Amino acid sequence: MKLLYSNILPLGTSEGQQTIIDCFNEQIAKSDRVEIAVGYISRAALEELDNLVEEHNISSICLTIGMYFIEGMPEGSYNTALEINKKWIETGIGEIKIVKAFKYHGKVYCFYKDEQPFSAIIGSANLGVIKLDANNRRQYEISSITDDATECKEIAEFLEKLKAQNCSDNIANITGMPIIREVNTSLSGIDMVTQIPQTGVQLYEQHKTDVSFVLPLKVPAYDERHMDDGKHFTKSNINVSYAAPRSKRKSRDWYETQLTVSKAITRSEGYPEKNKPFFVVTDDGYWFKAHTTSDGNKQFSAVGDELILGRWIKGRLAAAGLVTPVNDTQADTDRKGMITKEMLQAYGCDSLVLSKTDQKALDEDGTELDVWVLSFETITNE
Repeated sequence: MKLLYSNILPLGTSEGQQTIIDCFNEQIAKSDRVEIAVGYISRAALEELDNLVEEHNISSICLTIGMYFIEGMPEGSYNTALEINKKWIETGIGEIKIVKAFKYHGKVYCFYKDEQPFSAIIGSANLGVIKLDANNRRQYEISSITDDATECKEIAEFLEKLKAQNCSDNIANITGMPIIREVNTSLSGIDMVTQIPQTGVQLYEQHKTDVSFVLPLKVPAYDERHMDDGKHFTKSNINVSYAAPRSKRKSRDWYETQLTVSKAITRSEGYPEKNKPFFVVTDDGYWFKAHTTSDGNKQFSAVGDELILGRWIKGRLAAAGLVTPVNDTQADTDRKGMITKEMLQAYGCDSLVLSKTDQKALDEDGTELDVWVLSFETITNE
C-alpha cells in the first residue's frame, strides 16, 4: 500500500509523495478496463473521465454512483451522465450505474489489463478529484493505492457485486430518483433584474387568477437544425441568435431571444395589451419588467434588454447541462448551441406559462403595474 495525497497548502506534497490525480492518470494510462464506484460526481469530472477513456482507448468502463438515488442528483450532472452513458452503450464499452439499494459512500477505482485487476485506489476521493473546480479545489483528500494481487482481486469482486441488479441499475433505467434543479446564474448582476426569495414567489403563486396563457417554445428537432423549410428556426423565437448578424463584424449574442406568440393567443381575452408594461416574477425567483410589442402584439420580451428573456430560458438549459453557451454563433456551424426539441424534452419543459395575479407593484415613476407569474413548464393536455 502507498499513500496518495492532495496538494493543498499548508499540506503540500513533499518529495516522494504522489497526488491522487497524478496516480489516477498514471494508472488509467496503463489500463484497458476501469471500474469505478464513488458516492458523488461532478459534471466536469464526468467529462474528464470520458475524455480519458477516449484518449487511452479504454475498451471497458463502468462508473457506479452511490448517493444520489436517495439524496437526489443535480440536474446538470444527471443530464451529462445520461449523455455519456448513452455514448458508452452505443460504442459498446460500458455504462453508468446508480446504486438503488442503499446509500453507497465508498470511493474505489480499479484498473485492469488483459482482464486482470493490477491496481486499485481506495480512500476519501470522489470522482471530482480528477477534475478540480471551485467547489473542491480546497478540499483535502487522502487515499492509498495497492498493487497486491489478492487485494486487487477482492476489490474487483466487491465492485462486481455492487454492479449487480439487486444493488444498482443503469442510469437510463432509473425512476424515482429526485432531480435537483440547478441555479441559473445567467441573470445574476444584470441591470433591470432583481431576485426575490422563494417565499416571495410562493406568495405571488397564491395570488394567481384564472387568466393564464401557454406560450410554446418553437424549436427544431435535432436533425432539423440545418434545414431551411420555411419555418426559419434561425430567425425567430429562441434561436434568433443564429440569424444573420446585424453587423458584418459581430455575431448576434447567443442569449438573444424573440418569443413570438401566435394570434390565437394574443387575441385571447386578458392577454397583455400592446406596449403596456407589467412586472414578471419567474418561478425561480427573478423579477423584471416585460411587455408585448410588434405587429399583432406578437412579440413577448423584457423591457430594456432583449437578452433578459434569453438569459432566463437558455440559462436554465445551460445550468441543466443540456447546452453550452456559444461565444460566436456564426462560427457555430454545427449549431451545437441551437436549442432543440430534444433539449426541451430532456429538461421536461417545452413551454412558458404566463399567469396574471391580482397583485400590482409600483414602477419607478410611481405607476401601478400588474404582476404576472412566468413559469417554465411542460404543455399538458387536460
